[in-house]
Amino acid sequence: MKQIILVHTIPKLLLLVLTFSFSLAIGSAFAQVSPLAGIAPGTIKNSYIDLGESDSLALSIIRGRVDGPVFTIVAGIHGFEYPPIIAVQRILKSIDPKELKGSLLIIPLASEASFYQRSVFTHPEDGKNLNRVFPGNGSGTVTEKIAAFISQVIIPVTDVFLDIHGGDASEDLLPFVCFYDRKDASAQVGLARKLASAADFEYNVIYPYTLKADQPSEYAFKEAVQQGKTALSIEAGKLGAADRVAIDRIENGILNMLKEMEMIQGSISTHSDQRWLVNPDYIKAPVQGIFYSDIKSGDQVSRGQYLGYITDIFGEKLEEIHSGFDGIVLYKIGTPPVNTGETMFCIGKVN
Repeated sequence: MKQIILVHTIPKLLLLVLTFSFSLAIGSAFAQVSPLAGIAPGTIKNSYIDLGESDSLALSIIRGRVDGPVFTIVAGIHGFEYPPIIAVQRILKSIDPKELKGSLLIIPLASEASFYQRSVFTHPEDGKNLNRVFPGNGSGTVTEKIAAFISQVIIPVTDVFLDIHGGDASEDLLPFVCFYDRKDASAQVGLARKLASAADFEYNVIYPYTLKADQPSEYAFKEAVQQGKTALSIEAGKLGAADRVAIDRIENGILNMLKEMEMIQGSISTHSDQRWLVNPDYIKAPVQGIFYSDIKSGDQVSRGQYLGYITDIFGEKLEEIHSGFDGIVLYKIGTPPVNTGETMFCIGKVN
């Protein structure tokens, strides 16, 4: 049975005895007390946060015996990306709160309906992509409410925010860790780089940060950056498969980050000769059709290189695709169908 913690229309007196003290303020914005309120040191609390209209969000809080940083882990922003979800399941079972310094806020499956209904990218109820609606809307659709809760309750109390993704059903993806290079937040960027390096992936990607204060962030970990937090994303797994190698890589990356933060004990053993990529560029599909390409994620390509072609349903060639950049393919469409305007390739430049 789900334990539901209400976040709306709760009498004030009742708030004092709930483990989590959340309510909706005027305009349906979440008024945060603290998700750690009432959680005893050295314990774990698993609950469902009620977002209204039968919508809820799973939240696990692991509070260490000793005070320290608050590290947030979010998986399942896209429910078809299985390695992050399974890796976080392992983390939930492997962390001993009595040996933990600080606290973990873990959202193990941000888009639960997408997971169970095998919906690619979007929530099946409102058709919205959770990773395109941040900072969200507390009085909006279910997807917007999830984003609002993360933006208004979780991120503000977070020191490090880790958003974990993988290659969805159509994406052939190269495993990498990424973060934004926010020029006016050197301390946060410096820590993000240290954590990315500790995660021990072969590839790390640095995105430019050009977001203005009044612009919507759209992405979960970009919202954390906008709020002045240290934030990263792990990308591992491809084509919607629950690949064990990707799961192991994510789990090891998370544990290494926690060791780097001195939240758990243990030495960080690095095996990868790391490469750093910057300023990814995107190739969009010029037409709808059937896509043919022998290029794979991880391939190095050069400007002008032939990458593949698109046909109509009769097999007649419509467009050839050439690279406009030099770099390494971070991800590409790995299945035949393409639609106009979709990202066909993401290519990172070698730093």
